[in-house]
Amino acid sequence: MTLTSPQPIQADHDLLLFDSGRPVLDDWLKQRAIRNEHSGASRTYVICDDGRVIGYYCLSSGAVEAGHTPGKVRRNMPDPIPIMLMGRLAIDKTRQGENLGSALLRDAILRTLKAADIVGMRALLVHALDDRAASFYLQRGFLVSPIDPLILMLPLDTARKAIN
Repeated sequence: MTLTSPQPIQADHDLLLFDSGRPVLDDWLKQRAIRNEHSGASRTYVICDDGRVIGYYCLSSGAVEAGHTPGKVRRNMPDPIPIMLMGRLAIDKTRQGENLGSALLRDAILRTLKAADIVGMRALLVHALDDRAASFYLQRGFLVSPIDPLILMLPLDTARKAIN
């Protein structure tokens, strides 16, 4: 068992057996991740065990209307507000409960902070699939959008303080 650090997805990564228990997340990884990587639509980072993908997340840049953000995010910002979007985060069922989701989220936050040093952005935004997923992010400092309880944002100033 050799667990890798998060790395960009590649065509030779074994995706076939990935099963997070959430078909929408599994199907996206298997059908879209590589294509999105090549087109530049998103960047997917994976962790592997002996070449087999056991977890992933994806990032893309974006913007959100100021009225869709919590006050802490929209204060003194243009409209729309530049953000990093974490489109997906999933762990294979065989490895759930090992804090790999938290480790991948930390990696996503670190990469977002590095990107924010180059290109302005205010927050990391996620669209949680359900209340259980939303709870995962809320426990880690994300704030709820005033328009949808499943849209969550982590202000990057909060992220910087937490990481340091």
